[in-house]
Amino acid sequence: MNTGKILLAGLIGGIVVFMLGFLTFAFLLEDFFVANAGSAEGVVREDMLMIPVIIGHLAWGLLLAYILGKLSNIDTFSKGAVSGALIGFLGSCTVDLIQFGTTNLTNLTGTLTNMLCLTIISGVVGGIIGWVYSTGIRDDILKELEASEDIS
Repeated sequence: MNTGKILLAGLIGGIVVFMLGFLTFAFLLEDFFVANAGSAEGVVREDMLMIPVIIGHLAWGLLLAYILGKLSNIDTFSKGAVSGALIGFLGSCTVDLIQFGTTNLTNLTGTLTNMLCLTIISGVVGGIIGWVYSTGIRDDILKELEASEDIS
């Protein structure tokens, strides 16, 4: 799998994970997570810093694209979804359980729900990355990008 394909799949994955994360955490379940916050005070920013948030989502998309494309050769939606969900589950277990055990940012219900949400989101994104790898979309877009660079 070449770098261009991984970058394209990672960019698409990053955009999708950003949109699904916003939909899930800032729209659908915002009140739930507020109700299941821990006792820590002053940890939520009033004005979210969008650049780090965007970079973080793009990094997650690139990580999934790299693992699925370079290390696993995932090339279908279903294989990508299963692998993405597993990676999301293990990644969220790592961060969320350590955070739960060492801070008061959330209660156990919030922690487990966050893990479930991230597992599902990562499964969807992994599926989309697998689909991108299975289609010619990446080759067509890369050819167009290379053609536009040749003209410049």
